[in-house]
Amino acid sequence: MYRRHVAAQAVFAAGLFLTLLGAVFLLGSMAGISRLSVLWSFLFMSIGAFCAALALKRGKRALYLFFASFFILVGLFLFLSALRIIPVSLAQGWPLLSVFAGLALLPAGWRHYRAFRYRFLIPSLAFVILGCALSIFSFKVVSFSFRLFIIHWWPLLIVLAGMVLVLLSLSSKSRNGDEVS
Repeated sequence: MYRRHVAAQAVFAAGLFLTLLGAVFLLGSMAGISRLSVLWSFLFMSIGAFCAALALKRGKRALYLFFASFFILVGLFLFLSALRIIPVSLAQGWPLLSVFAGLALLPAGWRHYRAFRYRFLIPSLAFVILGCALSIFSFKVVSFSFRLFIIHWWPLLIVLAGMVLVLLSLSSKSRNGDEVS
């Protein structure tokens, strides 16, 4: 009885995998794009789906949810980029990986604590802000380079690091029941 159940789940998973792979290739061939770029995006989304299945199977661990969210977001970005719906290549949009990592921390933190906590929220916001800041230079929104920005504004990085440490300190004090003055 147990073997039938496992076999039925394996057949279902294989069928779902082949259906999605065929649909992805069909969409890719209709748009006239390279099958390799579609395959990479599908590979990332498949890894994300596998991590999501592990999260469901093994008690929804936060680490599995993080990787599931991250790989699905990266795969979706690559797929939309390959279809030219988002006119950005990975070479130009690499800072978005930091944004995806920050966004992927949110469900992981929610699962771990059943609420948004500073332990996950602060790093998540830091990754999103870092990705957005680097995107400004990658997408050439500003006329000067990242190198020039760092040369003139490096003390700002120290200020931001200090603010993050203060917020983490305040959150740990309030969590421990200490009085924050």
